[in-house]
Amino acid sequence: MTGSTIAPVVLFDLDGTLVDSAVDLLNALNRIVIEQHQSPLPLSAIRPVVSKGARAMLRVAFPDRDDAGREQLLQPFLDRYAEAVARHSTPFEGIEDVLQAIESAGSRWGIVTNKLHYLARDVVAGMGWAERNSVLIGGDSLPNKKPDPDQLFLAAEKLGVMPQDCIYVGDDERDVVAARNAGMVSVVALWGYREAHENPSHWRADRSAAMPRDLLGAGLLSAGRGRG
Repeated sequence: MTGSTIAPVVLFDLDGTLVDSAVDLLNALNRIVIEQHQSPLPLSAIRPVVSKGARAMLRVAFPDRDDAGREQLLQPFLDRYAEAVARHSTPFEGIEDVLQAIESAGSRWGIVTNKLHYLARDVVAGMGWAERNSVLIGGDSLPNKKPDPDQLFLAAEKLGVMPQDCIYVGDDERDVVAARNAGMVSVVALWGYREAHENPSHWRADRSAAMPRDLLGAGLLSAGRGRG
């Protein structure tokens, strides 16, 4: 694969796109659940909302509490998670092939996530990517986060490229919206976390991939808006 077939920069969402982190998040959440004298949740309960973030998972775990009550549990949940962010998390099958192909093409890849930066940093380190990842923008890196495009603009600025020369791959609608608002080509990761009612075909992404290795075919990682 030559450099001309892959965009200069490919940016990825983290949870549900690069990394399957649901088990570690569930384990941390269930520690809070048990402390609150409730029965532990199965993985199937939270997996669909992992990409929506910690508050979404707390809503699943504590549906009868109001926002203020759940907010009191947010930092304890994050603290439990920080203790073991990558114990059971793994790259989705085929992701390593994709990252190696990007690097072999002379392109760079980075991560733009709504996850707090210190947690994202530790996940990236746990995957062995700290020296390979060209940029990491967390959910607290700027006042605004996805679906606002500011994080994507910052990633492009840090890498010295124009937003239109970047691809953004994510599994949530806000990833697509952020990419569109930033002028980047958007690719939906259909293997990610999604609720039953969500239909990615309605998100108006430029492209989609069923599995990670599909990103390596049909020009899905090329900078042009055509499908290659």
